[in-house]
Amino acid sequence: MYSVNFEEFNPRVDPNEWEELTEKFLTIAQTLESAGADGFAFCANTPHIIADKIQNNISIPLINIATETSKEIAKNKVAKVGLLGTRITMEQSFYKDKLADVGITTITPALPVREFIHYTILKKMAKDIFKAETKERFLQIINQMNEQGAEGIVLACTEIPILIKQEDCRLPLFDTTLLHAKAIVDFMLR
Repeated sequence: MYSVNFEEFNPRVDPNEWEELTEKFLTIAQTLESAGADGFAFCANTPHIIADKIQNNISIPLINIATETSKEIAKNKVAKVGLLGTRITMEQSFYKDKLADVGITTITPALPVREFIHYTILKKMAKDIFKAETKERFLQIINQMNEQGAEGIVLACTEIPILIKQEDCRLPLFDTTLLHAKAIVDFMLR
């Protein structure tokens, strides 16, 4: 286990700005591997933008949150999902590609909505500010995605499942944090 300071590793929206973060995360992964770790996992969604780069430079398995989420969605026979998370999670292909690999189509909100979600995650929910009006807005976004054909919603951020619960929504919700944690436990028990 290696804990990092969020401000030092605050995810950049522009993937071209991830070079320094990639090097830092790679050093951490290699340090853990050298210390005898049997596997590696990012305990957050957004850093999975570099998961393949990290996996290609370590010999232990990286338990990928997007892969594990994709398996669960496919198991539930959901063909089209709405993806909610930070802007980089919604805008880059690391989730969409893993979902597409198992035949799942992904949709995301329009840019102004993505900006609202991103701001709310980093400036409100990450500071433990969860308001009723924020929940209502997220539920409106989910309903709009349902109108666009989403059959399920991927909650690809550790804070969103604190705000939105399955009982709040008629669509199935896929809590990536929970799915990833289960996959890590399964890996550890094997």
